[in-house]
Amino acid sequence: MASTDAFAPRNNLIGMGWMMVATTCFVAMHSGIRHVGESVHPFEIAFFRNVFGFLALTPMFLRHGFEPMRAKRPGLLGLRAVLNIGAMMCYFTALTMAPLADVSGLGFLAPIFATLLAAVLLKERFGWRRAVAMGFGFVGALIILKPGFAEIDTGHLLVVISSLFWASAILVIKRISRDDSSLTIALYMGLMMAPLSLPFALLHWTWPSLTELSWMAGIGAAGAMAQWSFAESLKTGETAVVMPVDFMRLIWAAIVGYIAFGQEPGVSTLIGGAVIFGGSTYIAIRESKLRRAPPPPPSPPNASV
Repeated sequence: MASTDAFAPRNNLIGMGWMMVATTCFVAMHSGIRHVGESVHPFEIAFFRNVFGFLALTPMFLRHGFEPMRAKRPGLLGLRAVLNIGAMMCYFTALTMAPLADVSGLGFLAPIFATLLAAVLLKERFGWRRAVAMGFGFVGALIILKPGFAEIDTGHLLVVISSLFWASAILVIKRISRDDSSLTIALYMGLMMAPLSLPFALLHWTWPSLTELSWMAGIGAAGAMAQWSFAESLKTGETAVVMPVDFMRLIWAAIVGYIAFGQEPGVSTLIGGAVIFGGSTYIAIRESKLRRAPPPPPSPPNASV
């Protein structure tokens, strides 16, 4: 019998609530990184983020044991972890160099890049709707970066590079998810990312104070809660309804950046972020609709046979 999950009723209000929680937690994590980054190198912050993130997975081990560790694609899981580390290192460093709102706005490029890479590397079909959405995304990036009118700093470039890393990881995740469960993928990320990030942290190691360690524990907890809430939002509500709420991430970043760090958000950042977000959200909604669409009817038999 076919699964009824696809036809289960969805509570969009609860889904929107989970997405709001996710946006709040993401900005809380980013703000914590910006604050602690004044005294601790972002590579070390990334290591502790992964350590505390792994500790957050302990209840999963207590509940399921080591059965989910029987991965069918360990090589791809390792590749995904490497790509995640690259994205995290670039993003965390960017948070210490560029305004929070700029980082949040450019971070919406990841789904745009994922669509482009899927067309180039995986030869996925590329319709005009996706092309237009991608065009909007890149126009939005140009609005934020203002090439030719302002100097593009290292922080902005690192966000773009981070988005490329994460877009590549998205493609790997799509491939892994055919064979391994979400729980297996999550547990392997927890096991792999802390040791992978340690060598980079050791290059800039300073022993954190108790206060700094507390901040980084909060960063890890906020990151874990953000990822969980985001997944619950998409599971509970319809993509077309809950994804627009994710734009609040840019609004919160602009508010916190201004109040806590004196970063006045420019009009170009808000407009560009909105344009990028519009393109990436359309792609997410389009992907959701295509996954739910029924398969095409079988072709009629060839009369000449």
